[in-house]
Amino acid sequence: MDAVTRIKASQRIVVKIGSALLVDRQTRQIRQTWLRALASDIAELSQRGTRLLIVSSGSIALGRSLLGFDNGALPLEQSQAAAASGQIRLARAYEEALAPHGLVAAQILLTLDDSSNRRRYLNSRATFENLLLCSAVPVVNENDTVATDEIRFGDNDRLAAQVAAMTNADCLVLLSDVDGLYDQDPRMFGDARRISEVPTITAGIEAMAAGTLSGTAKGGMRTKIQAAKTATSAGCATIIADGFCHAPLRALMDGAACTVFRPRGDPQSARKHWIASMKPRGRLTVDQGALRALKNGKSLLPAGITSVVGDFGRGDPVEICDPEGFAVWIGLARYTHAETVRILGKKSSELPSILGYPARSALVHRDDLVVLATETG
Repeated sequence: MDAVTRIKASQRIVVKIGSALLVDRQTRQIRQTWLRALASDIAELSQRGTRLLIVSSGSIALGRSLLGFDNGALPLEQSQAAAASGQIRLARAYEEALAPHGLVAAQILLTLDDSSNRRRYLNSRATFENLLLCSAVPVVNENDTVATDEIRFGDNDRLAAQVAAMTNADCLVLLSDVDGLYDQDPRMFGDARRISEVPTITAGIEAMAAGTLSGTAKGGMRTKIQAAKTATSAGCATIIADGFCHAPLRALMDGAACTVFRPRGDPQSARKHWIASMKPRGRLTVDQGALRALKNGKSLLPAGITSVVGDFGRGDPVEICDPEGFAVWIGLARYTHAETVRILGKKSSELPSILGYPARSALVHRDDLVVLATETG
C-alpha cells in the first residue's frame, strides 16, 4: 500500500513536526504561512473523517528567543525556562491556525513516565480518546519544563511513535528535512537512492540510517528508524517525508516522494496481543447479565461483578471469569483492588458517592478486553 492510499484510508494519523519546520532560524518566529497550509491539510483530512494528532517541537526554540538566550546549547535549567515560556506561544500558534477551520486545539504535555507507568498511560490514553471523540486536535510535546534526562523521551520522533502506539493510530508521518530514507546521505552522494518502501526494518536498514543523517533532528535519520520500529510493531505504518514543502500532507496525498514502512498487523490486534501477553494480577467473576453484555462487545461495569480476588492496581491486567469461574477474558482494570471491592455490585450512578470523586462507569473498558478462550453460554 503506497503513502497516498495509506493516508486516505487511515482513521487516525499522528504527524510529527520538528522545530526547524515550524520556527524560522533567522527570525526565530513561527513560519505562519507554512503552519496555515498545514492547518488546511488537517482540516481537509478531518472533513474526510480522519482524526489527527500533532506531535510538535518548537517550545524551546520560541522560548529562548523570548528570554534572550543565545544560540548555543542551553543548560537544563535554561532549557526548562525556555520551554515554559515558548510552550504558551506554541499552543497559541496552533490554536490560531486551526480555529478558522472550526477545529479546536488541545495541548498535551508528556514525559516518558506517562507511557511507561501503566496507570499514567491509561490516564493519557483516556484523555486522547475523549479529545478525539470531540473532534479536537491534540497538540503533543514533551514536558520539557519538568523533564530531566531520566524521564525524557529525548526526541520527538520517539515521542510521536509512543503517541501513535498509545492511541492505536493507523499511520505516523514524520515530517523531516529529507524526503525519505536513502541508502547513503543524498547531500554527500549524488547517486544516493531513496528507499520508497521498507517491508521490514532489518539490520541493513538500521545501518543505512546510521550513515544518512538529517540536518535538523537531534539523532538524525537513526531516531526516525527507531520511531518507525516502535510504531510498526504496534501496527502503525510510518512515513518519512519532506516537511519543508508547502502543505506537506496534501503533497503526500498528491503522491510526493517519501519512504513508507509497512506495519506489522493492525493497531487493534497489536494492542490486544500486548494485553493478552500480560500475567494477570487479579480475578473478577461476573454474573449472567454482565456475561451477556461482554459477549455483545460491551464494557464491564461494577454492577455485574460478583467477586474479586488478587492484589492489582489501576492499569494492571485481570482475568474475567464467567459465573462458573472459567476465565474467558483478560483486561486492564480501571480501579485498584481496594476500589473494586468497594464498588462491587454497585450501579454506575452510585460510584461517585462511594469513592468520593468523579468515577469512570466501566471497570474494564471494552477496548482493553481480550478473549482468552471460547466464550461460554
